[in-house]
Amino acid sequence: MSFEIEKYPLSQESKTLLQETALLKSLREQDPNAFKNLVETFQDKVFNTCFGFLHNSEDAEDMAQETFVEIYQSIDKFRGEAQLSTWIYRIAVTKSLEYLRRKKRKKRFGFLQPIFSNEEVEQVNKLSDFQHPGISLENKERSQILFAAIDTLAENQKIAFTLHKVEGLSHEKISEIMDLSISSIESLMFRAKKNLQKRLENYYKSS
Repeated sequence: MSFEIEKYPLSQESKTLLQETALLKSLREQDPNAFKNLVETFQDKVFNTCFGFLHNSEDAEDMAQETFVEIYQSIDKFRGEAQLSTWIYRIAVTKSLEYLRRKKRKKRFGFLQPIFSNEEVEQVNKLSDFQHPGISLENKERSQILFAAIDTLAENQKIAFTLHKVEGLSHEKISEIMDLSISSIESLMFRAKKNLQKRLENYYKSS
């Protein structure tokens, strides 16, 4: 009598992990096609993440490029303590926040004067065509209002909220990226939502 071993298909998460493991192996072996494959695999995710923080396509493209340069230069330092994608997200977030600090500019809008301080609205950005690919809202003005409000959050709240609500990452993935417990991420999300609700309520009451 013979028995057939039932085969179960791999989950998407398992497939992704296997693909990342194979890609990392090729990168460390300096396979000439490996870095090209890395860029093709992660370029949209990296760009969208940078765009979620910077709100400007040119700035996002620059920071996405810097992210991949950093990956290329430091791939040997990656020890595999987290998934490759987690490490890449960390670099993209760090590059974006460093850019904001370096330039000392935050995206603000003059028509939001009722809820933001003079300092916050003094620099009006070139975002007449603003539309984040991860956000679907009724119109551009609402997108602008939402992202301007997100920009006023404390840094960790902003990171957690952007990665979850804009990029669609799970609390578990964000906890890996930010190196915080899941309960800490949940707390950050709770505070971010409360602060955003307060900001947006003030805006609509005064508009």
